[in-house]
Amino acid sequence: MNVVFCSSEISPFAKTGGLGDVGLALPKSLAKAGCVVKVFMPLYKNIVPEENYKYFGVNRRGNLEIFFIKNSSYFKRKFIYGTKTKDYPDNLERFSFFSRRVLEILKQINFIPDIIHNNDWHSSLVSVYFKILYKSDKFFQNTKLLLTIHNLAYQGLFSKDKFFCLGIPNKYFSLRYLKFYDQINVLKGGIVFSDMVNTVSLSYAKQIKSSEHGCGLNKVLKSKSTGIRGILNAVDYDIWNPKTDKLIYRKYSIDTLKNKTFNKVRLQKELGLKINKNSFLLVMVSRLAEQKGLDLLNEVLDFILQKHQVVILGTGNVKYHRSLAKIQEKFKNSFSVQLKFDEKLAHKIYAAGDCFLMPSRFEPCGLSQLISYKYATVPIVYHTGGLIDTVKDISQGGGGVVFKKYTHTCFLSAVKRAERVFNRKDKWNSILKKISRYDFSWDKTAQEYINVYKKLGKKK
Repeated sequence: MNVVFCSSEISPFAKTGGLGDVGLALPKSLAKAGCVVKVFMPLYKNIVPEENYKYFGVNRRGNLEIFFIKNSSYFKRKFIYGTKTKDYPDNLERFSFFSRRVLEILKQINFIPDIIHNNDWHSSLVSVYFKILYKSDKFFQNTKLLLTIHNLAYQGLFSKDKFFCLGIPNKYFSLRYLKFYDQINVLKGGIVFSDMVNTVSLSYAKQIKSSEHGCGLNKVLKSKSTGIRGILNAVDYDIWNPKTDKLIYRKYSIDTLKNKTFNKVRLQKELGLKINKNSFLLVMVSRLAEQKGLDLLNEVLDFILQKHQVVILGTGNVKYHRSLAKIQEKFKNSFSVQLKFDEKLAHKIYAAGDCFLMPSRFEPCGLSQLISYKYATVPIVYHTGGLIDTVKDISQGGGGVVFKKYTHTCFLSAVKRAERVFNRKDKWNSILKKISRYDFSWDKTAQEYINVYKKLGKKK
């Protein structure tokens, strides 16, 4: 089966969140399962392809090839989507160029796809251009389109005055197609023009069809004749595995969990925290945004730090940068906030933590809770989206701590409950051994996608 996978992020070349991890792991697993996979992403600054051509570069990995689409004026910039304070004003032009070039390059290299698999709004225009500009092209006559929504909150909204930049007839700026409250909505176009739409967990697939979680697109999603499928994301254990992880202080496994304490002490030392192997260390690696529960965390952080230690790694909204930096000044021995993207430090934090904080207001799937399981770090989560599907409370035989009301008091109660179990070492160690055995590898998930591809291929 010939598969084209389009994404604005592919780790390790570009990553701001879970999309980057999926952008590498899923195509790699598809190729392992026998698919011939061509991956497309923009050629951002500092990416050096193995083979350079005039308009695109290529990296080859067996059945997997990664194509980097060139345009220095659009993509050779310091950041992927915008500066620290605002999006780039020409993002519509940037990603419409990317989307059109995908289809042009496929014809140039004579690769006929059975499936074009697009991801989020940044490549949604591939579906739009395919159905409008290539609908009669015999080259693509048997090609089907799948769109995966990783986060419905990001839709690619632009002024209607920019519609001419898309290069398609004005009739498509209508409520039936790309119009959304008098704006262009690129993700809406991807939903309308794709043959099938899926998202990254079963619960989120249900939630986004509701007015509460549908971000204004719930009626469009409910109107899809093929329905909205939920396929749970997974973890690349070639990268995230403490038994083989070269980035952590000392490797460990289910049989050598005492080495996890060594990682805790070394992280405390590196970040200037009080060194205490018995401290209750809560960690967080996240985009610093309201969605991720930062408002809840700010409400209770002072109280937590009077007794426990907290380490946070991430970047995001400037107001959270300021509030967290201010708290760090007050609790230098117990709190470290690292306002940056640092892959190596992220691995160290997962390995060192006792609990992983994930109080997300909504969460399409979440990868952090799945990674934390592998590193024997117990997740503390709000009962929403993919967290419903992947985290069961320890009181019910699961491996996490779950709170079901989105309030700071319920969040703090969950932290206290986790601490009580942490202090019962025999029970805590049995939980760590259990969650270390959980398997959220990509092989099963990749096969689910292949089954969807086959079902799409049968549709006329």
